[in-house]
Parts: sequence; C-alpha cells; structure tokens
Amino acid sequence: MLHALYEFWTSAAGGTPLEWVAVLTGFACVWLAARESLWNFPVAIFSCGLYAVVYFRTQLYSDSLLQGFFILMSLYGWYEWLYGGARQTALVVSRTRPWEWAAVGLGVAAFTLGFGYYLQHNTDAALPHWDSFTTAGSMAAQYLLTRKRLENWLLWIVVDLLYVPILWYKQLYPTSGLYAVYLVLAAYGYIEWRRTARLAAPTANSVSA
Repeated sequence: MLHALYEFWTSAAGGTPLEWVAVLTGFACVWLAARESLWNFPVAIFSCGLYAVVYFRTQLYSDSLLQGFFILMSLYGWYEWLYGGARQTALVVSRTRPWEWAAVGLGVAAFTLGFGYYLQHNTDAALPHWDSFTTAGSMAAQYLLTRKRLENWLLWIVVDLLYVPILWYKQLYPTSGLYAVYLVLAAYGYIEWRRTARLAAPTANSVSA
C-alpha cells in the first residue's frame, strides 16, 4: 500500500528534486522579468542550467540545447537592460520593429523544418518538429525580451500553450504545470509592460519636443 502511494506521488509530482528546483527558479525568473527586474537574468541562468539536464534525460534534445542559448541570451540581456538604451542608458520598453517580425518569422520556420528534420532522422527525439518549433519560438521570444520588446510576451503565450501538453506527454508533470503558470505570467507581463510603455510615451514626446 505504501509503495503504491509512493509510486502515485512520484508520477504526479516528479521523480527527482532537480525538476522541482528548476520549476521554482523558472517561475521566479519569469515573474521577475514581468516586473522588469534585472534579477531575472541571474535566476534564469541558474534555472536553465538545471533544465538542460532535465530535458536531456527525457529525450527533448532541442529543448536541452535551448537552455545553453538562454544562458548566453541572459548574459546579453543583462547588459542590454543596463546599457542598451540611448547613450548607454537603461533600456526601456518598446514595440517590435517590422524587420524584427520578418526575421523572427523566417528564423522560426527555417529552424523548425531544418532541425526537426535532423532530429527525426538522426536521433531518438520525441516529437522532433514540435520540439523544434517550441525551441525556435522560445529563442525568438527570448531575443525580443532582451531588447525589451513588448510583444515578446505574445510569443511566450503561443509557446507556453504548446509546451503544456508536450511536457505532460513526456511525464514532466511539474514542468507542464509550470508552463501553465507561465501563461498567466506572460499575460501579466504583457499588461505590465504595455502600461509602462504608455507611461513612458508622454515623457519621450516631451523630451523630443
């Protein structure tokens, strides 16, 4: 009886503490990003290092590699948020440029088709094309986040909607639940950043005048 209860708990809550620590730090870094806190970057670096291991163990190789990209982009974003504005001032929330949307769209499509094909024919990856698409979408959203583009949260919403069933299918139940929470945080981040952008607009106009 006790063994059956233990099996039920570990299947529902995750088998190792590693995933739970990754879940908690992952939640923290997204919440901090929504609040425009620079602390989101060091927390993200730590969380991504843990998730690189978690995803690799469950044959989500594209998502495992993605964590390395996130770590590099977190270092870049940390610098950009501090000095990426005009005359090396702090970066402010802005809208995504048309050329950035074009680059994001082409990049996501190319990566999904190319890397998905590679995973399908050269590895034992689970869901190779879905894995590649969520990876590409996450990379695009993370780039926009480092540049403080408001619409990064809209991309995160799309990606999170796909991650929830994919991670549940791979029996990463705590992480699947985390991505459901990410949906709420992404909506919250979009609302907060849009409010910040609207408040900053009159100041920018008065300075230019």
